[in-house]
Amino acid sequence: MQPAVANEHKPIPAWKSPWVIAWIGLVLAVLGVNGVMVYLAVATNPGLVVEDFYERGQNLERTMLSRNARDPGWLLRADIPQDVNAGEQTPIRFFLVDKAGQPVSPETVELFVYRPSDATRDFSVVMTEEGPGRYVADVSFPLIGVWDTLVAARNGDDEYHVGQRIEVRRP
Repeated sequence: MQPAVANEHKPIPAWKSPWVIAWIGLVLAVLGVNGVMVYLAVATNPGLVVEDFYERGQNLERTMLSRNARDPGWLLRADIPQDVNAGEQTPIRFFLVDKAGQPVSPETVELFVYRPSDATRDFSVVMTEEGPGRYVADVSFPLIGVWDTLVAARNGDDEYHVGQRIEVRRP
């Protein structure tokens, strides 16, 4: 009589083990989420850094409340063309009216242009008055890509601004 042979179990290959599959899935999920976060950080971050951020942030609430109390209710609108080409002069216009729709002439109106990926390319232009409440600046963007624009109207110590992100294309 032959001895009884115990049930032999064949070992499960590692790639078929539920534990290995779960760990691989977890690692892939973490890498996928990190990839999405990196994409969102690059796609949405304007990259603008204010040198004196601490000083500007102090007493922010008090500054905002006093500014809101002095708010004249001006309506600001920047007219930036959608088809901006690199190296070409592009007129950027700014319109400013009060609550009643009457043109307003602040002390200065300035256009600030920021390159999110390279602060050395940032520049500003003082806008000239075309007519009451209408300002224009001819600007040439040196590089293609994303640019952030900000038009600031200053009246005394108060500053009112409107911003817009634009995409500069190849000519």
